[in-house]
Amino acid sequence: MTDIELQALVQQISQRDFHQPFLHRAYFNARLRSTGGRYQLQNHNIDINPKMLTDFDEATLIGVIKHELCHYHLHLAGRGYQHRDAEFKQLLAAVGGSRYAPAPKKRTVQAVRYHYVCANCGQAYPRKRRMDTRRYRCSRCGGPIKLA
Repeated sequence: MTDIELQALVQQISQRDFHQPFLHRAYFNARLRSTGGRYQLQNHNIDINPKMLTDFDEATLIGVIKHELCHYHLHLAGRGYQHRDAEFKQLLAAVGGSRYAPAPKKRTVQAVRYHYVCANCGQAYPRKRRMDTRRYRCSRCGGPIKLA
């Protein structure tokens, strides 16, 4: 699904379930890590985590979209749009949106790419990033560190 298809889906859900148009932008945001979506108060756009589409079924994606649209429509109407507000909870239940997004699958941890060792005592220093060996010394003996 592309951003254009997501935009069309959000507009369709907004019109069908909320009986109001969605006049702003909806797009996938890969920087979202621990949430299903985000409603931006400043510009009224909606970001959706692309993992809601790849890791879960379409019903989960629609539930997240309805959740964000509840924030959207209530905020623009000047009513209680926060999670703790009764109006938000009532509207969310009325349209059948998801209260909580499922946790995305865990990211794979980047493997260690650089192996540094102390030239004197052999203390190992596994690192994900490269480091300037001239700036650092061994924490155990104070000797020079070299790339293994």
